[in-house]
Amino acid sequence: MLESIRNCLLSLLFFNLLVVAYPLSAASQDIPYKTKKKVEEVDTTDEISSDVEQINNLTQQLNLRIEDFRRLSNELKKAPKSDQDIFMYRRDTVGFRLLQDLGALAKAAAKLPEDSELRQAVAERFGNEFSDVPDLIFERSSELSMLIDEMTTKLQTLTGSERFLMEAYLSALKDVRIQAYQAAADLIEDRKSLGLPATDLKEKLARILFLNAETLVGRIKFANSASEKLANQLQQDSTNTDLSATINQFNTMSSEDLERLQKVSDVLEKLGQNTSSYKSVLLQEGGTISVSDIESDILVDLMSESWQSTRQYFVNKGPDLLFNVFIFILVIFVFRALGKAVKRGMIAASERSKRQVSTLMKDTLSSLASGMIMLVGIFIALSLVGISLAPMLAGLGVAGFIVGFALQETLGNFAAGGMIILYRPYDVDDFVEVAGVSGLVKKMSLVSTTITTFDNQTLVIPNNKIWGDVIKNVTAQKVRRVDMVFGIGYDDDIEHAEKVLHEILDEHEQVLKKPEPNIRLHELGDSSVNFIVRPWVRTTDYWEVYWDVTREVKMRFDKEGISIPFPQRDVHLYREDEAAEE
Repeated sequence: MLESIRNCLLSLLFFNLLVVAYPLSAASQDIPYKTKKKVEEVDTTDEISSDVEQINNLTQQLNLRIEDFRRLSNELKKAPKSDQDIFMYRRDTVGFRLLQDLGALAKAAAKLPEDSELRQAVAERFGNEFSDVPDLIFERSSELSMLIDEMTTKLQTLTGSERFLMEAYLSALKDVRIQAYQAAADLIEDRKSLGLPATDLKEKLARILFLNAETLVGRIKFANSASEKLANQLQQDSTNTDLSATINQFNTMSSEDLERLQKVSDVLEKLGQNTSSYKSVLLQEGGTISVSDIESDILVDLMSESWQSTRQYFVNKGPDLLFNVFIFILVIFVFRALGKAVKRGMIAASERSKRQVSTLMKDTLSSLASGMIMLVGIFIALSLVGISLAPMLAGLGVAGFIVGFALQETLGNFAAGGMIILYRPYDVDDFVEVAGVSGLVKKMSLVSTTITTFDNQTLVIPNNKIWGDVIKNVTAQKVRRVDMVFGIGYDDDIEHAEKVLHEILDEHEQVLKKPEPNIRLHELGDSSVNFIVRPWVRTTDYWEVYWDVTREVKMRFDKEGISIPFPQRDVHLYREDEAAEE
C-alpha cells in the first residue's frame, strides 16, 4: 500500500514539471537563432558577447536536462515495479535542476541592458509560456499538504516497520514541499529581475508560508512541552523504556521541525517578510541562527515571552513558592540559633573542664559542632521544600573527591593542625620559636598559626611547616631560670664579689627563693674571672629580672671597687737584628 501511494505521488509531482519543461524545449531552441544577428548589430562589446554566450550555453544545458527528463519518464513507464523508486528519485533530481536552470537563464538575461532584444525575448517567454510555473508549484504544494495530512492519519494505525517506513516517507514529503516553496520564491525573484509583475504571487506564497510556519511553531512547542512532562515522569520511573522511547521520538520530531522552520523562515525573509517571531523560537528552542540574525525585534520578542512565562509561573506557583521560602528561612534560622547555642555551651564546658584544653581545640570542637548542626538544618530545609537530597549528596561526594585531590597541601595542613590539637605543643599567647621564626602566638586554626614578633610583624605559618620542624615553646613552663655571666679582674677579691652578687639577688623582689639562686665561680678566662649567676623567676618576669640584675651588678661593682676588665692580650715583638746580636 505504501509503495503504491509513494509511486502515485512522485508521478503526479513531476508530471507538471514535464508540462513546464516541454514548451521550454521548443522555445529555447529558437532564442539564439532569432536574436543572435540582431544582438551583434546592436552591441558588439565583450561584456554583451559574454552574456549572450552564457545564455546560449544555459539554453543548451536546459535542452539536455529536458531530454533527460523525457527519457526518465519513458523508462519509468516500462521499468519493473522494483526499480520504479530508483527512476523516480532520479527524475525528482532532474526536475528540480530544471527549475534551477530556468532561474539561471533568467538571471543571465537580467544582466543584459533593458533594451536588449535577447533580454526582452527571454522576458516575453517567462511572461507567456512560463507564466503558469508558479501556479503549478502552488498546486503541487497543496497536493503535497493534502497527502501529508492523509498519511499522518494513516500513521496512527501502523506499527513496527510499516510505521517507521511511513514516518520516513512523511519526512521526505515535507522536505519536498519546502523545496517547492523555495523554487517558487526563486521564480518570483527571477520574474522581478526581468521586470515582470510578481506581487500577487509573492502575497500568495507568503500566506502559504506563514500558515506552514505557524503550524511548525505549534508542533515544536507541543513536542517540547510533552517531552518535558515525560522527562519528569521518567525521573520517577527511570526503568520505563516506553517513556524513554517516546521522549526520543518527541525530540527527533522537534529537531526536524526546527530545521524546516529555519528553511521556511529563510524563504519568508527572501520575500521581505518579518520573521523575528520565528527566529526567536529558533533561538529559544535551540535552532541554528547566526549572530547577524539577532535583531532588536527578536530580542524584544524573547524578553516579552520570557516575562510572560515568568509572570505566569509566579501567578500559578507564587503562593507555594513563598510558603516554601518562608519554611526554608525559618528552619535555617532555628538551626542557626541552635548552632550558636551549642557553640557557646561547648566553649563554656571546655573552660570549666579540669583538664587543660587548648584554645585551638576549644575553637575547633565548638565550630565543628555548630557547623554540623547547620549542615543538618540545611538538609532538612531542602527536603521540606521538595528538593531531593540524593543527587546532591552524590554530587557532594564527587566534588569532595575532586577537591581533596586538588588541595593535598591544604589537607596536610589540616592533618598537622589535628596533631597540634592532640599534643598541644603551644597555645595562644605562648612565646615560641617555630619554622625559623620566633614570636607570640596570636591566633591558631587547623590550617595555620599566626605569630606576632616583638617588633610587631605578623607571620602566618602553615601548620605542616610547624609540625614538621622543631617546636620551641619558651613560655610553656611557669618558672624559668635566668642565665647570666659576670667577670671580675684577677686582682679583685673573689669572696667580696660573691657577697655582692648574693646581696643583689636577695634584694630583688621578683627573684624566687625556691629554687635557690646559684652563684658559682665558673671559669678563669683570658682577661677575667667569670661568675655564673642563675636566679629562678616566674616566666612572665624573665626579661625584667635579667635587665634589672645586669644594671645593678654594674652599679654595685663600681661602688664596691670591683673591676670589670676589658679583654686583654700581651703582644711580644721579635726583631731579627737583635736576635743576631744576642
